[in-house]
Amino acid sequence: MENFLFQASIYLGVAVMLVPLAVRLGLGSVLGYLAAGILLGPVFGLAGAETTELHHISEFGVVMMMFLIGLELEPQALWDMRHRLLGLGGAQIVLTIAVIGLTAWMAGQNWRSAIVIGMMLAMSSTAIVLQTLTEKGLMRSPGGRASFAVLLSQDMAVVPMLSVVPLLTLPGFAGPTAGMFGVTDALDGEVGAAVADAPIAPLLDIVSALPGWAETLLTLAIVGLIVLAGRFLSTPVFRFVHASRLPEMSTFISLLIVLAIAFLMVLVGLSPALGTFVAGVVLANSEFRHQIEADIKPFKGLLLGLFFMTVGIGIDFHVLARAPGTIVGLTVAVIAVKAAILYGIAILAGLRGRDRFLFTLGLAQAGEFGFLLISFARDEGALAVGAADKALLIISLSMLVTPLLFVLYDRLAGFLPHGQDAREPDAIDEKGRVIIAGVGRFGQTVNRLLRSARISTVVLDSDVAMIETLRRFGIKGFFGDPSRPELLEAAGLSQAEVLVVAVDGRENALRIVRHARRVRPDLHIVARARDRVHVYELYQAGADDIVRETFDSSVRAGRYVLENAGFSDYEAAQLTKAFWRIDRAAMRDMAELWVPGQPLDQNPDYIARARELERELESALLDELGLARPATTAAE
Repeated sequence: MENFLFQASIYLGVAVMLVPLAVRLGLGSVLGYLAAGILLGPVFGLAGAETTELHHISEFGVVMMMFLIGLELEPQALWDMRHRLLGLGGAQIVLTIAVIGLTAWMAGQNWRSAIVIGMMLAMSSTAIVLQTLTEKGLMRSPGGRASFAVLLSQDMAVVPMLSVVPLLTLPGFAGPTAGMFGVTDALDGEVGAAVADAPIAPLLDIVSALPGWAETLLTLAIVGLIVLAGRFLSTPVFRFVHASRLPEMSTFISLLIVLAIAFLMVLVGLSPALGTFVAGVVLANSEFRHQIEADIKPFKGLLLGLFFMTVGIGIDFHVLARAPGTIVGLTVAVIAVKAAILYGIAILAGLRGRDRFLFTLGLAQAGEFGFLLISFARDEGALAVGAADKALLIISLSMLVTPLLFVLYDRLAGFLPHGQDAREPDAIDEKGRVIIAGVGRFGQTVNRLLRSARISTVVLDSDVAMIETLRRFGIKGFFGDPSRPELLEAAGLSQAEVLVVAVDGRENALRIVRHARRVRPDLHIVARARDRVHVYELYQAGADDIVRETFDSSVRAGRYVLENAGFSDYEAAQLTKAFWRIDRAAMRDMAELWVPGQPLDQNPDYIARARELERELESALLDELGLARPATTAAE
């Protein structure tokens, strides 16, 4: 017991220290877990013999991840994305496997191992790329959407790859070790004894003794059972469980689904990830989908983090020490080969300028699914231990340099035009009193209000689908990147009275405001901000009126609370109006104390002034209504 508590404390303690630090540095949680594992194993040698058992347990995190991926993929959504998934994603996967696999074979690898190496290096890091695209506000850009399509294709391709790996077992391999992703053919020690004495042992023996045709029928029957149960039984079962009003029962049924399906897959010799993925897709349209996701995610995160830690523990840096030039050279070669393939696909897909380089550099690394494929391929005898150790290092190093690839993209983006799809920007044949840059939900609402007041507008957006949707509703918009100076000029920037900046990307918004203020000092600029820091940046760039995207709705919600907490409708209305007016004035005051690049909670002058303003705000609100009572007396 003492040893277990010590090991658990060490694992959790190192993870708690390093993972948040890695996220704060912009490196992503995956690299944090890897670094934690490296410290526990190769650096300090704190990991013991329990690592192998933990690795097999943690593999269940991957099974849960595949279930959640399936849960996010509604059949209709998959169908709508079919061209990008098959075109961009399919081309990237097939070409990368072919080029890297052929290169590995020519370098002396067995053809089976060469295919496995191609598959594992064809993957990119979903966790790192999606997190970075979201943080930079690039998910809706053409390059971001293309990157997402490729990552989604890779996620879907993992299951078929896992199914193919056992067919690539090297000649002379004695049999797989105990693992989550296949039937165990060779068990030894305590694990083997436990399985031999378990109640399921006779069942496993019966299934393994079936003839090939019967096993195939059983496999199809189990897959069909999963689909039918998910389609017709899941809703009544979940309603029955939720009727108990016991929150833990919801978690129990969610875990039961994953565990039971994984067991059925192991029973017939298939990957549990395949079964849980299918079940996730079937349940994607369920009314309980979000509850299932909420129940599974904590377990998935914990086990997946443990999985990456055990991968880090297993990295053999003696391999790097013996041949540092070879490992680093192979890492650079993998990134270069993938970048070349991605660049060619980007050209064929019609991506241009900075979108082309976002797509190319963002996906050039290897990814976390490569660790899964390495682990499985090594257990199944499809990859020699030496090659697996080198592949682990190559994938880890390529992920470590991913933040640098995005830094390179940021540097290049300043010199490149904002790339678009194959379509050229529209010719703008209208002028208006107001230019609206960006017509998402925010921009659309502003445009509707102005049009209702018969104020002419010119609407710009870089999302082709959004522009076409607006036109179907009779609203004329123009396709193009609003951050391009020539497009703003064509939209009538020199004559417009007001510019509304409602684009998604923070940097794009700042770029538009700076340009407009430089060429039109008299122009009134209204901008949408993501948060307080973005407000300060926009003020500094030259915006006149700045709207925080959640502020007004939050104030309105607060008004409803006041009305139900003892204040009259009039008092609640006066309080919220005064709060809005005072807070708006305070924003400019606080902007003077903001220091670019310094976190707000580390700026003592900012914190002191914020506390003063909070007291002034409370006093001003009470004076507004002539109240002398504290808020706590409202219930009297």
